[in-house]
Amino acid sequence: MAPKTKVSNEEILAAGLAIVRREGVEALNARTLARELKCSTQPIFSRYRSMKELQYQVLKEAYGFYETFIEREMASSELPYKASGMAYIRFARQERNLFRWLFMRDRTGEQIGPPDAEPQLLLLQKNLGLTRQEAEKRHLEMWVVVHGIASMAATAYLELDEKTISGILSDVFLGLQRLTDQ
Repeated sequence: MAPKTKVSNEEILAAGLAIVRREGVEALNARTLARELKCSTQPIFSRYRSMKELQYQVLKEAYGFYETFIEREMASSELPYKASGMAYIRFARQERNLFRWLFMRDRTGEQIGPPDAEPQLLLLQKNLGLTRQEAEKRHLEMWVVVHGIASMAATAYLELDEKTISGILSDVFLGLQRLTDQ
């Protein structure tokens, strides 16, 4: 009898994430995962009771991947709030399958949700002197615009260059600022 292939939980999750990034969540099943890991399905099902449980864990990995992407962009920018929006759109463009899975699906009844906007809210409060409620309203207004552009990028509906996107985000942000100041 051949020895059983040893596959770590981290390897399973990394392979699952790679499959989703490359082919979309629809391709994440035991067979494609086993093929990616070069093993049978036995090591997968020895760690997970069902594909639903595995998909949930891969989803958590995907959110972590996304959060790291955004944090890195924010940390390297002189305008971290704007960088978060630009990075969200860049993520949609570069990681279309992940973006669609994370941000363009029905979440009814889910226990895991989109990443927390706390860093962006704190930036708005600190830099603009907004109350928590004002920061939440401003962020929602900006996020609707950013998500719209990102959704168009993720579906190849409309391709805009970085300079145009940057200008749109600045225009919307400054327009909202003027409304607040009145």
